[in-house]
Amino acid sequence: MADTVRVVHYLNQFFGGIGGEEHANVAFQATEGAVGPARALQQALGDQGIVVATFICGDNYFVEETDQVTPAVKEALKKFAPDFVVAGPCFDAGRYGLASAQMCVLAEEAGIPAVTCMYPENPGYTTFRRNLVCVPSGTQPTEMQSVLSKMASLGLKLARGEKLGPAAREGYLPTGIRLPVLREKPAWKRAIEMMEARVAEEPSLSEVLVQQYETVPTPPPIEDLTKITLGLVTSGGLVPRGNPDRQVSGHSEKENRYSIEGVRELSTDDWESVHGGFSTRFINTRNPSYVLPLPVLRDLQDQGELGDIYPYFFSTVGNGTPVTNAKRMGRDIALEFKEAGVQAALLVAT
Repeated sequence: MADTVRVVHYLNQFFGGIGGEEHANVAFQATEGAVGPARALQQALGDQGIVVATFICGDNYFVEETDQVTPAVKEALKKFAPDFVVAGPCFDAGRYGLASAQMCVLAEEAGIPAVTCMYPENPGYTTFRRNLVCVPSGTQPTEMQSVLSKMASLGLKLARGEKLGPAAREGYLPTGIRLPVLREKPAWKRAIEMMEARVAEEPSLSEVLVQQYETVPTPPPIEDLTKITLGLVTSGGLVPRGNPDRQVSGHSEKENRYSIEGVRELSTDDWESVHGGFSTRFINTRNPSYVLPLPVLRDLQDQGELGDIYPYFFSTVGNGTPVTNAKRMGRDIALEFKEAGVQAALLVAT
């Protein structure tokens, strides 16, 4: 390997300067030199490395047309012969994260180290984390320069054959792979020290990292269901047959809104589930109400036990969806419900 490290930078269609969502199906292409954020990567590398090429591909194309993308990437890697590959940063963009993770996997298969960067809840990391050296980021591109500097530093280490230390020390996200190491103190001494630190309310770091989730306060119970308007939400991927809004089967980034005004039950002629996390055969051939129990709710209305039902329901897919996307969709749905006077919502999970 030469003293100056050769680097390839992978970007999606937006950061590659082609365009936004309308160009998400643009095919894979390789351009000599640094394009877009690759110029910032070049600055971070300084005289230690050179960006020899920028790979660009549409988010949809990369993850949907793998039969075309895979050989094109392999050929481009062979042509430009990089010493390491940088993919992203992707922040919380799900499809970009998945594409960048797969780019890293392809590079590693070719014997080339790779580094990516994304928000920890990005499906690219949660799906491929055991195969990634992934620098953590927030959700906004404003930190582009700082994370590119971290990626460049890790990439240079890998290109020079240096072994990375633990994730917490090196600044990348855990892979979930545990390696044997020697400690100066036995486990019982370390455990007692951690306990003493906690009792003294001093900082202590557990050796077993557990992801912490936000605590959501429980709302007060509804005292009289006959006086409310009930909203319906499903994460079961329920869509009109034919999926006209092109809801994805996993890693959803949007919710869809459909009318049920005057509808008592759902028919397989009109509805189907596109969920990719479980078998939808029963829903799609027998009973779509499995993921939206509309007939039962209409019966409760007939019996005078339930007030109104909001004339629209919301549908998305929970399969692999990052918490960030789920919170944003939840806020949007809650805002409409609140403005429409909906006092309670039934969320049908899968």
